[in-house]
Amino acid sequence: MTTLTAQQQQNYWDDGYLFPLPVMSADEAATLRSRLEALEAKWLDNGLPLPLNTYKRINAQVVMPLAQEIGTHQAILDAVAGVLGPNVMLYSVEFLIKEPRTKAVVTMHQDLTYWGMGEIDGLTTAWLALSPATRDSGCMDVVRGSHKNAILPHEDTFDKDNLLSRGQEIKVEVAEDDKTALTLKPGEISLHHGLTIHGSGPNVSDDRRIGVVLRYVRPEIKKSGGERDYAHLACGEDSHNNWEPYPIPEADFTPEALAVYDGIRNLQTSVMMKGARQASSFYDKPTS
Repeated sequence: MTTLTAQQQQNYWDDGYLFPLPVMSADEAATLRSRLEALEAKWLDNGLPLPLNTYKRINAQVVMPLAQEIGTHQAILDAVAGVLGPNVMLYSVEFLIKEPRTKAVVTMHQDLTYWGMGEIDGLTTAWLALSPATRDSGCMDVVRGSHKNAILPHEDTFDKDNLLSRGQEIKVEVAEDDKTALTLKPGEISLHHGLTIHGSGPNVSDDRRIGVVLRYVRPEIKKSGGERDYAHLACGEDSHNNWEPYPIPEADFTPEALAVYDGIRNLQTSVMMKGARQASSFYDKPTS
């Protein structure tokens, strides 16, 4: 079942994105934000092996029950099923946060560039707002119809103000008139295709811009290089066994979950950082 209308589904495939889609009340979004910020306060200096931001930004669903809960939220899955079909794997959850009055940006890029899945239709990203995503706060900008392109050439900047792992940016100039701002209220999501060109500007507002980035794939998708990777069956059935299931975390940052997390992160480093000239803050080292 899906909550998307036939017209909404068509708009997604025509434009490469769809917004805004309400999936929860503002009160529920506020509660999730409070839980996240309580977790941040508790664990910021609590002796984790890696910086807290690394766990928030890479595969948070492996070590944080809150992330897994959001990634399997029924209303979000109902929307995702409208573009991927009834069988959906949760691939990753990221908390993408821009602090108020900061310069952090996300340069224009395509998600599938470095993930080793090729140019596929079977991946979509849901972006959930836990605080207002406005032009002032640095909401996501997308280029309509850009998902109909192949993967375009990208270059790595490793800029300190770039929130991406490699500071990756397409080698194509995107005119401001070609951008659509995906403004969202707390509790709303957008969906975008894995080839859609997108990015976001700095947060010049007085509030944190808190987005939860949720990536989903169809079970039949697999890494083009044959590498095994991890995903959780979020709804429907998986008859392909292309993905290794990860244990669902029962508490924050347990030793068992941290060990699984390290294994997944090391596996993904060889794919995500292939050909990079230097390490990133999220992945250990480049692999030629």
